Amino acid sequence: MRKRQRLDKNQERELEYFIKDKNHSIKEIKKAQVILMLNKRLDLETIEYITGYSRRQCFEIRKKYLVKGIVAIEDKKRKNPKELLSKKQREEIIAVIRNSSPKDSHYDSDYWTTSIVGDLIWREYQIKYKSKTSIYLIFKRAKFSYHKPDRKYQARNEQEVSQWKREAEIKLNQALRETNTVVLTADEMSLSTQTTIQKVWLPQGEYPKIEVATKRDSRSIYGFLNIKDGTEHAFKTKWQNMYITYEVLGELRKIYPNQKLLIFWDKAPWHKGSKAQQFIKEDGNIETFDFPRAAPEENPQEHVWKSGRSKVTHNEFIKDINQATDEFIGYLNETKFNYSFLGFSAG
Repeated sequence: MRKRQRLDKNQERELEYFIKDKNHSIKEIKKAQVILMLNKRLDLETIEYITGYSRRQCFEIRKKYLVKGIVAIEDKKRKNPKELLSKKQREEIIAVIRNSSPKDSHYDSDYWTTSIVGDLIWREYQIKYKSKTSIYLIFKRAKFSYHKPDRKYQARNEQEVSQWKREAEIKLNQALRETNTVVLTADEMSLSTQTTIQKVWLPQGEYPKIEVATKRDSRSIYGFLNIKDGTEHAFKTKWQNMYITYEVLGELRKIYPNQKLLIFWDKAPWHKGSKAQQFIKEDGNIETFDFPRAAPEENPQEHVWKSGRSKVTHNEFIKDINQATDEFIGYLNETKFNYSFLGFSAG
């Protein structure tokens, strides 16, 4: 009897997801099922009965998959999604997408989406596509590309942000002239066992395989970026509250025992709480300056978090939250971040 090579866990998941994807044909799904059933050691008569593939075909399908990956079971002869629109109708829709906005067609949106275009096609021609793939092709023919919108915070007040910049620049420039003053931008974040996914580029036929946690656990991180030299000071905590902020400020003071600290941070309740304010008052050599509402892009510490996630935690299965947080903090505290703050950057 021919020896059956076992699949690893990632290959099993890849095939399971492939089978669940409604965009694949019955023929493609049967090939994936053959490979999984062989892996589960089902007898060949049963596999042949279910799929219609002979013993020789089953082993050939699995062999090609093990060599080439998922691309080996994809149907190369499969046609593109059926064109329900006529050529003239398709050109009319493309012209609308290119030359107008959704508001011109009485949609309350500044940007075209698949759902809006699908509804427009239904309104104009009473044609409804069952999947978004055909609408993606329409966008492609219209020479549109996909973009994820940036966030725009409703609470943001541009006049308030401009006023803050003027006042903050005065405060920053004064502090930069003082040799014994340390300027820090601060923020907090949570790191959890919930896997964060980031787009990656791979050769055709290869697919990313990400293990995802089912149980969620988290740790908080307090971060302070030294604007003058790009040094990061990150601290692991269980939560974010005024008592923990009190303790973290104490740890920060150990790093800078004699310097004046100018800390730019937001108006989080754990910053304004009585315990945190008690430490600042008792210390006597700490000054804080609040960021404006809904303007996280003004804080360089936000970029530090993004860099840490990209380098350490994106696309990673986090099994041990404490170990992952320690590695995250280790990267931050060992790296120089020369981000610009109000026009000034370290180095």
